[in-house]
Amino acid sequence: MQVPKFLTQLIIATIGISAGVGQSTQGWLLEKMPPALETEFALSSLPPRLRDAAAVYLLDPDKGYYMARKGSNGFSAFVMRTQWEKAEFLSDVYSPMSYDEEGAKTFVPMYFDVAAMRATGKYSPAQIRDTIVKRVKNGTYKAPSRTGISYMLSPINRGHADDGFANSVMPHYMFYAPRVDNKDIGGDWDGGHSPFAVSPSDKLLDKEHSIFNLIILPAGDAEKAKIIEQNKALLEKLAAYKPYFKIDTHPPMEHHH
Repeated sequence: MQVPKFLTQLIIATIGISAGVGQSTQGWLLEKMPPALETEFALSSLPPRLRDAAAVYLLDPDKGYYMARKGSNGFSAFVMRTQWEKAEFLSDVYSPMSYDEEGAKTFVPMYFDVAAMRATGKYSPAQIRDTIVKRVKNGTYKAPSRTGISYMLSPINRGHADDGFANSVMPHYMFYAPRVDNKDIGGDWDGGHSPFAVSPSDKLLDKEHSIFNLIILPAGDAEKAKIIEQNKALLEKLAAYKPYFKIDTHPPMEHHH
């Protein structure tokens, strides 16, 4: 069974920026989250022990990401708002992510480049997507130089699936695995109970250029329940901010709104 596309879209690394200039594109401007809520949401991606010393980046929709808090442990946290591979400007994407020091050198700048390009209002979604692919293929972006980890332990992620927006309740760990796919590791999607690999769409990047592939390890049921319980206050704040964040306290994998 294949991994659901929307989960792949939430997990895939966002890459790229170009020097080209396009026309202003409607729908590019994102709504700014309240800083305190965005900070709490971003940090929820990390294990509690790593949050106090992590760097936090917030999104200025007119400029891109900026450092709101300097870190000292090598980890960086932010909320991703653009799914580049969709080639569409969507307003309701919220995916808290955190990366170790190696990921901060490779993955994070790419996410930030995409946000900065969108913030100019001068690039179409297709231009962003095509630039990503071009820069991966021409070597502008490099694969991680060592094994590393990205934490996505937030109680909720929101992304766009083929059949609409969906809330995903699947806290998980991501390990850098350039050019590795499910065939290599014997991975498969079984509902989120065992490791599996994800990569950008095969229509965009072949295996040779899949330098930002990841091996995903979902949190176990007991750990997921604990994460949801520990983040009840955050979930209430998110639901108050945007009603579509509201979820059941014992949710299935996806909630469509």
